[in-house]
Amino acid sequence: MLTYLIFGITYAFAAAVQPGPFQAYIISQVFSRGWKPVLPAAFAPILSDIPIFILVMLILTNVSEVMIHALQIGGGLLLFFMAYKTYNNLRSHSKNTVQKNDSNKMTFLKAALVNFLNPAPYLGWALIMGPIFIEGWNKSPAFGIALLISFYSTMVVCLVAIIVLFGTASKLGPRVTHIAANISLVGLIAFGVYEIWKGSAYFILS
Repeated sequence: MLTYLIFGITYAFAAAVQPGPFQAYIISQVFSRGWKPVLPAAFAPILSDIPIFILVMLILTNVSEVMIHALQIGGGLLLFFMAYKTYNNLRSHSKNTVQKNDSNKMTFLKAALVNFLNPAPYLGWALIMGPIFIEGWNKSPAFGIALLISFYSTMVVCLVAIIVLFGTASKLGPRVTHIAANISLVGLIAFGVYEIWKGSAYFILS
């Protein structure tokens, strides 16, 4: 179970600190409205991921074991790509500029919609989280549940930290983001190797 807990925490941390549409939207709302009204948006991925989770599980549970392991290899490659993007961001040392949203109606449902329309959760569940969840669930339902709890609890905590960070300590934002990116880079590479090894071992040993 510990492996699934650690993976859920590590991947959620890496996903939360990666620059993307959802993060940019949240930060823009923090700059325009302050951090307190935006805090509920940290829980938006839990709602938006429900239909994504159901869709991906319906597809993955009806494919062969060969396809599941092939997806694991694809997930490892995706993690390497995320690590590459993180590395480029670290090298450039560029600050992300976010335009303020003219609308003052930042709601939980609107943030969930932004995340639902973001392709990252679909790719993450189809290539990374989905196969690992099925693998853990097949061993024991407790393993799959542990993965979900560790992933979403870490995701919420990280998003809350980002919201508070940019809302109350904007001067420390780029520095802390840079440190977080270094941590996520190591995690992404480590689990990328792990996923490719897991997927490749099936084909090598079978």
